[in-house]
Amino acid sequence: MLRPELFQVVAADDYKVKLYYDNGRIKLYDCRWILSQKGVFDKIKSVDNFKNLCTIMNGTLAWDISGCRDPYNCIDICPDTVYDESEEIKNEFRT
Repeated sequence: MLRPELFQVVAADDYKVKLYYDNGRIKLYDCRWILSQKGVFDKIKSVDNFKNLCTIMNGTLAWDISGCRDPYNCIDICPDTVYDESEEIKNEFRT
């Protein structure tokens, strides 16, 4: 089974990211684990960087740390991990 395509991400102050998929699902991925990591993750530990650099690159949740949309100079999370470990939330637009 093919994984749905991620088409929008919205990062929040609590280090969670709302994920919008092309199958109509909306999921919430908790990124608070990043706060305990070292190395490359230091660049997105400030809530401003976490929110402002959050995007989709390489088909998954990512942070554009170079500011150049360089798919090799970003922090990205395995798309299967993001999809499988995120919590499905109610689509506020469905009836």
